[in-house]
Formats: sequence, structure tokens, C-alpha cells
Amino acid sequence: MRILDETQAFAAATRAARAVIETETPEAGIRPQSRSRLLSHGARTSRAVLLLHGYTRGPEQMDDLARDFYERGYNVWIPRGPGHGTTDPHAHRRITAEELIAYAAEALDVVTGLGDEPGVVGISAGAILATWLAQQRGDAVRRLLLLSPFFAPARRQAPASVVRLLVLLYGRGLLPDRVTSRGYSLATVSRYLAIARDLPSPRRSGLRSIAVAISSLDDVVDTVAATAVPGRISEAAGIPLHIRVLPASLGLGHDTLALAGRPDADELREQYIHLYEGDLP
Repeated sequence: MRILDETQAFAAATRAARAVIETETPEAGIRPQSRSRLLSHGARTSRAVLLLHGYTRGPEQMDDLARDFYERGYNVWIPRGPGHGTTDPHAHRRITAEELIAYAAEALDVVTGLGDEPGVVGISAGAILATWLAQQRGDAVRRLLLLSPFFAPARRQAPASVVRLLVLLYGRGLLPDRVTSRGYSLATVSRYLAIARDLPSPRRSGLRSIAVAISSLDDVVDTVAATAVPGRISEAAGIPLHIRVLPASLGLGHDTLALAGRPDADELREQYIHLYEGDLP
């Protein structure tokens, strides 16, 4: 009976993923390179992973890491975030917090059908959603890797008191939206930060490993929050938090997956996977 249930779960997850992909046509305004990706071995595997891209990015940000996971035997699901990867330059400015949470929850539903041990990797704002899943769906998420997690902006950019005010004013539409020099909508960033602010209280869960990788040159995120938030989760789960601070000598900034053309790209991604698996020396 268990084998039948697993087969049915895999088939349902595969159908759900393919249904998402089939709606993402150029006619629907989706860039071909930004369509969701399913990397499947054709049957339920022992391990499956959900990869959540960053804000203003698309599934293509995760391509190389996804391939590495797949080659290790994982089934991999990389869903396109709402308002992302489109030909409409303003689409990401209309995202709501409710849409982001629903997107993450539906994506995890797919991954739980793809493998026996589901886990999540999120980068930047995607790491907020990954953390929300680990807290809200602690029964399902077994492994969690947070790359450059954006729980709060760098303190030198805005003090915490100012951030709280901006989240309130922009997140609720009390101030007209503004786009920063990085192309970030302050309204949408505020909605991501509101999710980070309202993360469920840490509690014992089914997590088996949790890790953070962040660059010492990251000028976007609050590096204290980047480790403090997962630290509370690891403490509640009764497991260690593994932290990898990438040295300045690597020259990596906020996007710790911007590795194209680097001679050490394979090595760095392998380090990320070891962090995810809790397989550290």
C-alpha cells in the first residue's frame, strides 16, 4: 500500500508541476528562459529539493545548482515566483504577501510528492519563503539551506526603526511605490520583509539540517539577522546551525549563485550542497 501511495503522490506532484509549466507561455507574457523547471528521474526518489529564486530573478538563477542536485539523485522543482520572469517590467511591483506564501506552499506540496526527504534551498528573498516553509510546514521540510537570506536590509542602508516604518507605509500602500537603483520595488520588498517579520515562532520540527551561506561582501542584507533567525530555528529543532561565510577574496557579493565563468564555480556549489545535506568535515 505504501508503494502505491508513493507512486500516486509522485504522479500527482508531476502533474501539478507540469500544469504550472504549461501555463507559462510567451503568450502569457512569460520569458522562455524563466519558465519553471522540473528535473525528474521519472519516479519518486529518496530525496527531493525545492529551489526558490531571489526577488527580480527567475528559475534560471538556480539552473546550475539544480543540475548538481539532480546528478546526485534528487528530483528538483524550481518554480517561477509570482510576478517574476515576465515581459511586463512592472509585474513584480504588484505581488502580494498572500501570493508569495501561496506560491511557496504549493511548491512544497509538489516537492513532498517527488521524494521521501523533501528540503528547501532559498536565496535572498527566496530564503524568507524557505524559512517560512520550514516553520509553517515543519512536518515536511527536512533540510534547509539559506543563501544570502534577506530577513532585513543591511543596517548601514537603513536602521531597524526606519525599516519597520517603511514596511508599514510601503507594504500597506500608504506611500506610493518607488523603485530603487537595484530595480527593487519598495512595496514588494516591504511585503517580503513583512513575511520575515511575521515568521512563526520557532518550535521543534522535523528538520535534520539547517545552514546559511553568506558573503562577507554582501551589502544588501543584515548579516546579523541572516544568522540569528536560522539560529533560533536550529535551537528549537535541537540541531546545529552550519554557517559558511564566503571570504572577501572570492569577490562574491549578495548573489552567491553568480558563479558563471568562475573556475571555482563547481567547488562552491558543491560546498552549498554539503551545507544543505549537513555533510560537513
